[in-house]
Parts: sequence; C-alpha cells; structure tokens
Amino acid sequence: MFIPYAKHYIDQDDIDAVVKALQADHIAAGPGMEEFEKDFAEYVGAKYAVALSSGTAALHACCYAVQIQGGDEVITTPMTFVSTASSILFCKGTAVFADIDGKTYNIDPADIERKISSNTKAVIPVHYTGQPCEMERIFEIAKKYGLYVIEDAAHAHGAEYNGSRIGSCRYSDLTAFSFHPSKIMTTCEGGMVTTNSEELYQRIRMFRAYCSTREPKLLTDKEEGPWHYEVQGLGYNYRLSDVMCALGKSQLKKLDSFVAYRRKIAQRYDQQLQDLKNIILPYQAAGCNSSWHLYVIRVEHGHRREIYTKMREKNIGVDVHYLPAYKHPYFQENGYRNVCCPVAEALYDEVLSIPIYYGLTEGQQDYVVETLRELIKGNR
Repeated sequence: MFIPYAKHYIDQDDIDAVVKALQADHIAAGPGMEEFEKDFAEYVGAKYAVALSSGTAALHACCYAVQIQGGDEVITTPMTFVSTASSILFCKGTAVFADIDGKTYNIDPADIERKISSNTKAVIPVHYTGQPCEMERIFEIAKKYGLYVIEDAAHAHGAEYNGSRIGSCRYSDLTAFSFHPSKIMTTCEGGMVTTNSEELYQRIRMFRAYCSTREPKLLTDKEEGPWHYEVQGLGYNYRLSDVMCALGKSQLKKLDSFVAYRRKIAQRYDQQLQDLKNIILPYQAAGCNSSWHLYVIRVEHGHRREIYTKMREKNIGVDVHYLPAYKHPYFQENGYRNVCCPVAEALYDEVLSIPIYYGLTEGQQDYVVETLRELIKGNR
C-alpha cells in the first residue's frame, strides 16, 4: 500500500453534514457560508472571517483588500507554493523575495527590513510547514515603515504563536488559509481570510462576489427599488458553496484532534531519527506551537535524489517543498532571473518531506522510519 506524504481525513460525520447540506433549500449563497465563517472566526479568535473558493483566492483577496497595484512592492518568502507570490502579481504588484532563517526555514525578519524600499506596501510571511513565523518582530518592522502584514497560513491551521492561534491577527492585518485536501482540514477546495478590520472585511466580502452589493448604505443610486444592486469594482466569483462549508464546519470540530495527532507523529519521528547524523530534523522556535502540516528533514547534499527515488520505490510518498518561487520559468522569464536567496536555495537542495497526516498509523510511521534509516545508513 502506498503511503502518501499528505492525506485528507473524512468520517461519517463529515459525510452526514454534506448530505444534509445537499438536501437543504440552498446549496449555495445560503446561510451555511456565514455559519462556517462565524465558527472559524471564533476558533482562531478573530472578529471577522470570509470564506473563499481556494487558498489562492484568499491571498488574492487580501492583496486586493490592501489595494496592491502597479508600482507597489510586497515582500515575501521564496520558500512557498507559487500562490503566495502570484497573488501579488494578480494585482499588478511586484513580489520581492527576502531570504529565510537557516533554522526555522521561515522568512528572515532582518532580510525583510533590508529589502524594504519606498515602494514597499506589504509583507506576506508564510508559516512554512505549520511553524509560525517570528510575527512579533515582523509586525514591529511593518509598523515602523507603515506596511500591511498578510499572513499566509495555508500550513498553519491550529498553530499557535505567543499563546494566540494563527488567524487571530494579533500581529497582522489579514490571515489567509487554504482548505485543499492536502491541508490539515479540508472543504475539498476552499479558503478563508480572517481579520479584525471591518473595512478590510467588507472589501473582501465584496471582492469574492463580483464587487457587487445590495446594502443600502453602500449604494450610489438610492432611488431604485428593493431589487437594486450595484457592481462597484472589478471582482471575482470566489464564493464557497454551502455544501463545502458544511464539510468545513464538520472538519473544524475535529481540527484540534487533527493537530494533536500530527504533533504526536512529529514527536515520534524526532525520537526515532535523532541519532542519524546525515540528516537534520526540524527545529522549533520558542513561543511557537506548530500544526505540523509538513515534517521536513534535510538530507546530506548530493543524496536527496537517491533517497527520494528509493523511498518511492518502497511505496512511501516523500516530496520536496519547495522550489524557490522565483526559480519557476514564469518568474524567470518575467524579471526574476537575477534574484538569489542563498539560504532558501541551499535548503531546496536538501529538503525532503516525509509522511505526516491524521490516520497515519504507528506501523506506517515505523515503516517510514525504518526505510529512511536503512537508506541513510547505506549512504554513510
């Protein structure tokens, strides 16, 4: 049996919730979306939450909400899926890549400050693997220079920083989540933005529905009838259906259990792999409580390809996260050819994600460890 690096978990409660939503009067644009938003905002400790059709849509909406446009620069990390940088480009902004910290693999606050220019408008730190970034320091830098902070929390459902859940926006203006099936909880596809700003909340709500509104206080023509609505900007159809929100509500009830199980797996990996000298295990910074979306090891340079191939031959779905975003052909062909973040590039040459997900049995975990130990020993 093949063991993937990530896998969603669906139980009968989830199935029942989806069936009930399908049988309701509204399967989209009904009350289910607002209910999910309310539950999620309460869980993370934020005032507002807006459900969207994907994590990418959530990031795009965040960049729109803070009014990123041509000439604006947004600093982010290269060690992320391209959605983070792409969301900046969607709004005609310029992505500026700051290097990462060599221990946590998260964006380096010192390099953020070095990369700030008169055109910088925002910073998007990414909680890589589920370990929170150094948000207090990042927030201090942002406020010093008058910048917005948008957290990319696609990996960080249930993670905690300085006693607060990621998504509370204690050290940011907005936080974006993904509910892709590979993530800690899922709505099949979907995303969420949380914020404590009513103004940003209202902008994102409009943006996800064509920038249309029926709210009387927002209408420019108040003489039309009760049927009247207006499109007041260039928005998208980024809504999430009530059916997917029903799955999200059900999954959210289990999120703490999902995260606790991942933390247990991470502890077992730490214990069983700590004596191997040819790999580096994940480092956890003080004040951070990771959600462990990924368990990433570093393999001695030059051996990663062989270990990757042999692990997959043994039916273990290891993977590599990530090729630095600016290394992708699109970015190389559009102004990023001379970008270099040496710490991120060195990490990419050695990084390997091994399986971690709710439902991964101890027997499967042991098989992953035994196989890895055998291959590492053979490379000494």
